Amino acid sequence: MDDGALLLPHGSSDVVDGAVDYAGRPASRSATGRWISAVFIIWVEIGERFTYYGVANNLISYLTGPLRESTATAAAAVNVWSGVASMLPLLGALIADTCFGRYWTIVGASLLYMLGLSLMTLSSLHSSPCGEAATADPADCAPAPGQAVSFYASLYLMALAQGCHKPSVQAFGADQFDDDHPAERAAKSSFFNWWYFGFNVGVLVANLLLTYIQDYVSWALGFGIPCLAMAAALLLFLLGTKTYRLYPVQTNSSTKSLSDGRRGDLKRLLPLVPIWATSLPYAVVFSQTPTLFTKQGATLDRRLGPNFELPAASLQVCSSFAIITFVVVYDRLLVPLARRLTNRPSGITMLQRIGAGMFISLVSIVVSALVETKRLEVARESNGVLPMSVWWLVPQYSLFGVADVFTMIGLQEFFYDQVPEAYRSLGLGLYLSIFGVGSMLSGGLVSVIDKISKRGGGDSWFADDINRGHFDYFYWLLAGLSAVGLVLFWYFAKAYVYKRKEVVN
Repeated sequence: MDDGALLLPHGSSDVVDGAVDYAGRPASRSATGRWISAVFIIWVEIGERFTYYGVANNLISYLTGPLRESTATAAAAVNVWSGVASMLPLLGALIADTCFGRYWTIVGASLLYMLGLSLMTLSSLHSSPCGEAATADPADCAPAPGQAVSFYASLYLMALAQGCHKPSVQAFGADQFDDDHPAERAAKSSFFNWWYFGFNVGVLVANLLLTYIQDYVSWALGFGIPCLAMAAALLLFLLGTKTYRLYPVQTNSSTKSLSDGRRGDLKRLLPLVPIWATSLPYAVVFSQTPTLFTKQGATLDRRLGPNFELPAASLQVCSSFAIITFVVVYDRLLVPLARRLTNRPSGITMLQRIGAGMFISLVSIVVSALVETKRLEVARESNGVLPMSVWWLVPQYSLFGVADVFTMIGLQEFFYDQVPEAYRSLGLGLYLSIFGVGSMLSGGLVSVIDKISKRGGGDSWFADDINRGHFDYFYWLLAGLSAVGLVLFWYFAKAYVYKRKEVVN
């Protein structure tokens, strides 16, 4: 992240074409943008992801605990909420690109975030005192009247805020690098790696800190801290205002020419559809980490010493550690090595990167199925907590993390780079919608399989006592879907023609 390399070519202008500064003046290349602005925005991403995953990663524990929902119902609810949260960026992107601009959309979304989290904190103050403990009279542990309604209302308000915030802030960060400047364009590719690094720093801290507070201290405190973090993120974003490059919302005096131009633009989105569709199996697999994996971990031996037990949801730190470590390896070791072989500034193409991650994801879900088969074998011979260490789950979490470094970052860069310049927030909204649809598909699969597998009085694959269920069967099904998706992705990727051919040195 060296701005010193971004010297102006001889005879070039210091003005960035199309960009203005905070006062509406033409943006100076030397005084705005680049890494000095990007670092502000990456820190904002860290705060926002800490906030979002501080709620999302342990959500199934709150639903099956204080709200007393069944495993299948809670898993489906989490998937549906996650799906909606990942689809709403399409709306948020349109608002940013056509109405308010990315800067003001980020500010408004941050305030909406804080409102939703405040309501969520108030709702959780009335949580059942029983947690997940068994009770002779379930009515004694029923949630307070209206608690579920108020909690879900605040949860979906937060989803709306995230839908406006996420595509805007990521596109705004990438906007700080000029595509027409060779050094800045190369830095932009690195920006996406470090962006995802910051993303997972936020997730890691949320998993280490908030899951423990929520499980062992207080749900209200566990939801209140993210609210404060969002306020701090907004303050930090505002502090960087004078350094930003802003791209005003495009207007046109001729309504006809504007609509005609948008209709060429829409046609340019069509080649992205096959890549979007064949990425869905990856997104379905991705949805299992905060739901079924967490329920698996809750049954295993999580003791770290005589006086501490690891919260089940905090196992997701394994993915975060893998991502944080591998981003550095990828950006500083693999890219330079690949660059020597291919002469491409990014090392490999965006679609090659996405496909590599899909293959690793397929391997990870196969490993998950094998570990779950082993866990069920141990469960049949045990009563209570299984004499099986939680570290058995580390390989599947870690492999998912490595897969994310390839596929998630590759998809982010692809859907930002391959859409028309005026609709880059929408492009990132399309990327996020992959995971929205994937979560909904996952929730639909869980609900349908739950009903089918209970026919005839048998145990559901997703039985509340998961030792009587069959998560392993579900993982094998996902492995098959992933294999089909990978083959189709490979077919369409070979035929894809990039909008802007990458400079080959």
